[in-house]
Amino acid sequence: MMKNIKQVGNMGEASQEQYVAIGIGPEKYAIRIHDIEEIIRMQDITKIPNVQAHIKGVINLRGRIIPIVSLRHRFGLNEEEYSKDTRIVVVKYKDEMIGIVVDNVSQVTTFSDIQPPPETFGDVKGSFFSGIGHVDEELVSILNLDKVLQQ
Repeated sequence: MMKNIKQVGNMGEASQEQYVAIGIGPEKYAIRIHDIEEIIRMQDITKIPNVQAHIKGVINLRGRIIPIVSLRHRFGLNEEEYSKDTRIVVVKYKDEMIGIVVDNVSQVTTFSDIQPPPETFGDVKGSFFSGIGHVDEELVSILNLDKVLQQ
């Protein structure tokens, strides 16, 4: 379990922003390390009635109530059983902590190149990304948390 992930972000090159690579199914995405408070193992989620479908419920994290969002549901994918690799990425969003359920967390990375996302994604989900990062031979979509988490 990675606690106080900000310490990890202070190692490495100051000139390149660091990201945490996450996975949803076979796809890789990235979240700016600056936006992440911590990464925790999956916990029991208390369901809340009358909320949007992508909000799974809430957890109690050391006395703080944290709403939990399903990234799978937000992206229009089928929910799957949680595995031993499933994690909750707790991010800071508008002075609030929000947990995002992801299938896995793989590494801290920097990108050799970041391009703007294509304008022709064809639907609103294209706005979920702030850019496409290039690392090794892989392209990774960088999440725009403002768009992913807005109600």
